[in-house]
Amino acid sequence: MARYVDGFIVAIPTAKVEAYRKLARKAGKVWMEYGALEYVECIADDVKPGKLTSFPQSVKLKADETVAFSWIVYKSRKHRDTVNKKVMADPRIAAIDPKTMPFDGKRMIFGGFKSIVEL
Repeated sequence: MARYVDGFIVAIPTAKVEAYRKLARKAGKVWMEYGALEYVECIADDVKPGKLTSFPQSVKLKADETVAFSWIVYKSRKHRDTVNKKVMADPRIAAIDPKTMPFDGKRMIFGGFKSIVEL
């Protein structure tokens, strides 16, 4: 059965990577508690600017930033919607002030995807 994935790309100031890691660990625990199948956060290691498109270009990466690539896996879109509703109502998430986030949310790219191949 095909699963559903929420994907995210965000620029993080290199000086705030550890703060991002702490926030992601906290958020990931909440997502998993409410039923997410996987929660993964990655920091760029081999990500170069492209000629037309690239991860750095997608988030308008600045010299003092790095790219994070993340995804959360669910059983289905309906399952994702149910989990996310619970997560957003959880006081641990609701209490997070967007102004204190260790990244620029305006440059975040995100979306939901139906899997078409799983090996």
